[in-house]
Amino acid sequence: DWEGEKVYGDIANFHAVDSALEGMDGVVNLAAYFGYQDPPENNERPFLINLKGMWNVLESARRRELKRVVQMGSCVVQHPDGVFLSAEVRSKEGDLYGITKRLQEEMCRQYHDAYGLRIIVFRPCSIGDSRLGISRDGAPARGGISWVCRHDLAEACHLALESEAIDFDIMHTASHPDANKYCNTPRSRDILGLQYKGLFPAD
Repeated sequence: DWEGEKVYGDIANFHAVDSALEGMDGVVNLAAYFGYQDPPENNERPFLINLKGMWNVLESARRRELKRVVQMGSCVVQHPDGVFLSAEVRSKEGDLYGITKRLQEEMCRQYHDAYGLRIIVFRPCSIGDSRLGISRDGAPARGGISWVCRHDLAEACHLALESEAIDFDIMHTASHPDANKYCNTPRSRDILGLQYKGLFPAD
């Protein structure tokens, strides 16, 4: 259970975000709006939460000179064209959620290039809890190369916050060793020292 201070606010409100980051050394942005159930034509929430919220975090971190920003992105493990997914390769999701997650990465790149803000972006695909054997929505989580345990992601964020060696990087996160063939998961092991402990049952 969390024993620290809890502050509630709207990620799309700059002053709420900026107030929450006062006195902090780093920030982990986990806010995300999926919006699959809502028609996108009149839905502003993906832009307000995923993009305006991202800008708020980055801009506040810049002004307050935070030492580290950790962004929880999203990405497939296997590129549909068979291209190896390095930090420089963008994925091809075309739905609104996927587009906003790609734009979040670009915002992070821009803030690093323009201001030297030290940022690590993680690219999980399917997030579950290996200890409980469930996916994010509570359904059984079966095996496959795309899965990563939320406890491993939490440790990744912890290691990223403490890292002094990385100025900017984008890393895939997946527990299955076969994911190494398709994306840059070894970077989280080699550079951050992350050990993937969460394994999911086979299909």
